[in-house]
Order: sequence, then structure tokens, then C-alpha cells
Amino acid sequence: MPKIAIIAAMEGEIRPLVKSWPSKIIRHERFDYTFHESPITVAVAGGIGPEAARRAAEAVIINYYPEILISAGVAGALVPELQVGDTIFPATVLDTRDGSRHPTAIGNAPLGNTSLGRTTLASYPEVASVAQKLQLAKSYGAHAVDMEAAEVARAAQKHNLQFLAVKAISDELNFEIPEMSRFIRNGQFATAAFAAHLALRPWLWLRVFRLARNTVLASENLCAWLRDSALTNTIVPGTQKLHQL
Repeated sequence: MPKIAIIAAMEGEIRPLVKSWPSKIIRHERFDYTFHESPITVAVAGGIGPEAARRAAEAVIINYYPEILISAGVAGALVPELQVGDTIFPATVLDTRDGSRHPTAIGNAPLGNTSLGRTTLASYPEVASVAQKLQLAKSYGAHAVDMEAAEVARAAQKHNLQFLAVKAISDELNFEIPEMSRFIRNGQFATAAFAAHLALRPWLWLRVFRLARNTVLASENLCAWLRDSALTNTIVPGTQKLHQL
């Protein structure tokens, strides 16, 4: 069985990694999940938001019994030093809903002693505006924000598994993402409804184009790190040696 489970929110975040992998569909809690499989790794895009991340984490644990859970995907920068495409390996994931902090397994690895590893990721339950990013940085001392990692961390803790977060920056601190939270339904993005909304607001087109372009770059960098680091056992020491894909 695969030793590593990668849980992302959207298929595009992991597509550069899994595009040539075989896949299968498994139903869990009334939701169908597409699991992409390699000999040592399984990857799934479980949906957007904390509840979707919880369901996907439980689905992959029940069906694959991995040793390591990795919350992978794009994130927003909370500090000006992080630029689009930068990839971080947070030492701590913080749940802004209750203030709980979840350490990752990066601490004892070489990357844990770098600026990439000495970071805190805040999990926030909606798409953060610039004002919300500034407040998250001030309140929690966090460096980046996502929506799902805290729930993946909880699942790993519940099942006594190692946990990592690998996040690539898709939007910088001062980049204002158009309103998207209301288009997220049951963990899925309502693309058609958003397109209709966007069609009547041409002043948003450039911003959405930039976000899409930046997300592609972030996803490519994310998957390069996953392929060359996580999947070759150069992140987490102490596990059985894994072979490069």
C-alpha cells in the first residue's frame, strides 16, 4: 500500500504530479473521490475548505492506511517576503477557528532549519482578503494562509500518523482576490456561477487572469518539490527509504 498520502483541495494543484498516474474512484461519506496512485504514493483532490479536507483525509486513511499525510496546495502570503511560486514547509499549522496549533514532522528534518521550514501556516475557513491577511499575520504571527491543512493535521493526529504541510504561494500579501467564498459549495467551486458573475464585471478580469496564472506557477513549483523532496524521503527522516518517481 502507498506510504504517503497527499491531500489537496483542487485537482489543478496536483495535476503536474499525477497526470500520468493511474486512478480509481472510491465513494466515502456520499462523496466520490478520484485517487491517483503510484507504488508509494496516493494523491487526492478532496475539495475546498476544512470540512472537505476532513472527509478526504478520512477517506484516504480508511482506504490506503498511509504512514504520512501531506496537506499540499496553494496558499496566500501573509508576509511581504513570500512571493508567487515560493514553496514553504511549515513547522506549525494553526487553526484560526479555535487557536489550536499542530506541529508538523518537518522539525527534525534538514528543511526544518531553513527559512522555508521555520514558518507558520494559518488555516482560515474562507478565502482571505488583504485586510484579513494583515489581521491573521498580526494576530497569529503566521506567514501564509490556507483553508484545509488544520483538518488534515487533526486526522493525522487522530490516527497517529506523521503530518506535513507543503504549500506554494499563489497570491502575495497585497493581492486582493475577488470574492470567491460564496461560490464554494460542498467543497467544490461553482465555476459556471462564478463565470456568470465575472462576465458582468470586466474590471475583475485582469485580477482573475493574474490569479489563474499565478496558481498554475504555484502548482508547478509545489509538484516539483513533492516529486523531488517528499517522494524521495528527503523531507522526513526515520521512515523507510522511498524511491524516486
